[in-house]
Amino acid sequence: MKLIHLGLLAASLSLASLAQADEALAKAKNCTTCHGMDKKIVGPGYKEVAAKRGGEKGAEAAMAAKIKAGSKGEWGQVPMPPNNVTDAEAATLAKWVLSIK
Repeated sequence: MKLIHLGLLAASLSLASLAQADEALAKAKNCTTCHGMDKKIVGPGYKEVAAKRGGEKGAEAAMAAKIKAGSKGEWGQVPMPPNNVTDAEAATLAKWVLSIK
């Protein structure tokens, strides 16, 4: 029984660590210059993006593509420029943003 509890604790800590790592990646890639957690800076806040896109089929892949290539017109007149990220980093960031509640 103690092993189960230790396993659950380790899994929880691992998930928390991944969430912090992905937030660190967002900061390292300067995403937080334009996006706040729950408020618009230049672009929408992460929570707003997650609420709007979270339930869509293929949302992760679509968001990763927009993170990498940029986008315009979806959230207003100011375009999001392309970001200097790898495909793996874009996928990680998209998954993280969509997981925010």
